[in-house]
Amino acid sequence: MGERTGRSILIAGAGPTGLALALELARRGYRPRLVANAPGPAPINESRALGINARTLTLLEACGATALILAEARRLTEFKISSAGKLLLTIDTEKFRGPYCPIYALPQGQTERLLLQRLSAVGIRPEWSTHLQAVSGDVRNPIVTLLHVNGGAETVLPDVLIGADGAHSAVRKACGFAFPGDAIESRFFLADYRYAQQVDTSFVQMNFLNPGVLGRLPVCEDTLRYVSTIEDFETRIDHPATVLERTWKSDFTISFRHVETMSRGNVFLAGDAAHVHSPAGARGMNLGIEDACWLGWLISEGREQDYSSLRMPVVKTVLKETRRNTTFITLKNPLLTGVRARLMPLLNSIPGFTAAALRNVSGQDTPPPPWIPDAR
Repeated sequence: MGERTGRSILIAGAGPTGLALALELARRGYRPRLVANAPGPAPINESRALGINARTLTLLEACGATALILAEARRLTEFKISSAGKLLLTIDTEKFRGPYCPIYALPQGQTERLLLQRLSAVGIRPEWSTHLQAVSGDVRNPIVTLLHVNGGAETVLPDVLIGADGAHSAVRKACGFAFPGDAIESRFFLADYRYAQQVDTSFVQMNFLNPGVLGRLPVCEDTLRYVSTIEDFETRIDHPATVLERTWKSDFTISFRHVETMSRGNVFLAGDAAHVHSPAGARGMNLGIEDACWLGWLISEGREQDYSSLRMPVVKTVLKETRRNTTFITLKNPLLTGVRARLMPLLNSIPGFTAAALRNVSGQDTPPPPWIPDAR
């Protein structure tokens, strides 16, 4: 581990955040060790994250992943917002200035496989089904116990330990990071439907049901995802073609939580291990990849102790934005939903509204990466 400088680097978690971090370290001459409790990448037909934004594509250019992602991702050219089926607002993403569309659709499972492809090309493979059983010692000198799939235990003494192991992070819990926050009352339900023919995947639509909301998101050329706050939402779907099958159904609650610091000693947290929030705006996976790229750069500069001070303001800003957006789409009060319906058609006439909305969706409302010339 850590071939460039002799520093050993252990990454717990091989989701998008852990994979991106390993790639960023590898291209800078390090050989991190990547362990994951999961048996493999996320199933493609059960992908929780679907959106990849322009900031992420800029960050992943140098490691070679962006070209692979663009070859498979679906460009989203419009956001449509309706109320009771009446179109209120359309945002044209083609008005965005930059080398990429603000956001693309690609299931998380496919994204992970493309990152794995790039990692394999540089000779790094995750150690799947490897459980991080315990972390002991001081955070400046962590002692990690790994439990392998065959039952054998191993003790590792990394110079740097990174928890990219999700919302239930074993690293975060073992190393004493607080994770304060709260959950919202609304429960969300989702279902993915595959159709007998290709469907229009160029747009995202949000339809306010007053009360409740029903969203339509593209998954792939013949599959759409529907997300709602209404449990019986499937009876309200206007399917665009003949349904072949429902490929996945799930439900979830939304919490807004973040650690108070993203590092302690030589232990660092990234992605969902450090912050969780609403999926509104598709910021979750993208924010985690952004964490990973910043941490990889800081380690290579010998500045990893600056990581938390640089990332925490960004995390707090994104959580504030996603909470505001989630509150807006889950309004239940009839008076407020009526005001919302009257105001939405006026937004495009407000100078700068579209540019600001697209800047947010693209992920470019956070500080640009200083190691990439001319990054937006």
